[in-house]
Amino acid sequence: MLGKRWRLIDTGSRDGATNMAVDEALLDGFDPEASSPVLRLYGWSPPALSLGRFQDAAEALDLAHCRACGVPVVRRITGGGVIYHADELTYAVVCAPSHIPGGTSVKESFRNLNRFLLDFYRDLGLRAAYAADAAVGSPRLGVRTSYCFAGRECFDILANGRKIGGNAQRRTRHAVFQHGSIPLEDSVSAGVAFLREKPPARYLSGVTLRSLGVDLPEAELKERLAAAFAAALDATLFPSCLTSLEKERAGFLAGRRVPTIGPM
Repeated sequence: MLGKRWRLIDTGSRDGATNMAVDEALLDGFDPEASSPVLRLYGWSPPALSLGRFQDAAEALDLAHCRACGVPVVRRITGGGVIYHADELTYAVVCAPSHIPGGTSVKESFRNLNRFLLDFYRDLGLRAAYAADAAVGSPRLGVRTSYCFAGRECFDILANGRKIGGNAQRRTRHAVFQHGSIPLEDSVSAGVAFLREKPPARYLSGVTLRSLGVDLPEAELKERLAAAFAAALDATLFPSCLTSLEKERAGFLAGRRVPTIGPM
């Protein structure tokens, strides 16, 4: 099913609860037999913290400090650690396994889907590689922390030798969902301030596009990202928007994206 037409949905910058609700609504409404696969692009306004699907909010975050600073805390439908979303370009993919080259294996589908990110960064003039390929034997490879950008997994992407952004995937019986962030400006120190347990400074060595000298308008970055995606998956992207059913579902889910104190 390679080469299939994909919906390209740019929802612009939304609040955290809405962003996570839209992601979930797109996954809920996806029918592998009848739906077009989706590439969604979005941003965050105001900045927000997102928790992994199974994280305990009170254990990972200083919730009193979050409340005092007016920073919303939401929950993703994927796993992983805390992410502070501020100046970033975020993408989400909803498709069937057959839409991804090598999609029968979870590990291989993750590697092959993320190839469009490698191509995107390389098009910007950066040296991009998977951590597994660029850091063979690294003692940090596979390290997990409560803060997403402090860890390093096999298929995390390194730009000029340092981790950039993060990506997470979730599978249902018939669908693949993946989302990830492309940091534009450094917001790591701002995010770490809300953690209960601060990761060692040596783990906070991620980079952003601007720190690597890439200072293009967001509209151009979106165009380049979409072009890299289309080329990597042999896909045709057509502009789309949320359907009335997707909007209705997202509106219902938005109220459930804000965690209570403690596990959900």
